Amino acid sequence: MTRYTDTQLDALRELANIGSGTASTALSGMLGKSVDISVPNAFVLPMAEAVGSIGDAESEATGVVLGIVGDMPGSVLLLFTPKDAELMCGLLGVEAGSEYGISALMEIGNIVGASYINALGQMIGMDLEPTPPAAATDMLGAIVQTVLAERAGAGDVALLLDSDLVVEGEDCSVSFLLVPDQGGVEQMLERLGV
Repeated sequence: MTRYTDTQLDALRELANIGSGTASTALSGMLGKSVDISVPNAFVLPMAEAVGSIGDAESEATGVVLGIVGDMPGSVLLLFTPKDAELMCGLLGVEAGSEYGISALMEIGNIVGASYINALGQMIGMDLEPTPPAAATDMLGAIVQTVLAERAGAGDVALLLDSDLVVEGEDCSVSFLLVPDQGGVEQMLERLGV
């Protein structure tokens, strides 16, 4: 696996920060509440390590995935623990685990993921389009494996952005994975000139 310099990782972190700010504004508009998103870290990891760093592969999670089509194909995966899914659904007045709950999480994923993808495309001068979201509740490892299996050209690295969302003082953690197809991370860095 390619090793990235501190300068390159800083550039990816900066992309993450700007993308998260855009996503935060969009989510705030949807919820009608103030949303702060911090991106404490950006890691470029082999997929197996990315799953391990999010949590136990056997633990339950709800994943919302959006495909990326255009100049840099890939996927965006947002992962919610049961507690965080319940909190987000509660803010929207729906029950987690219900049909409305899953729909609400898909809409949150759609808004956060799409605004992130759009901001990323603008910053690196690429045409990136999100595809409609899909959601599943399963073991964390199974969700990530499914997302990867669906992408024939999926690289073996993920850009892991662990975001903490604070919604009106409520702590809610969402793990955000950007999984570019083979060579995508290098394409982003090249566009950033690092």
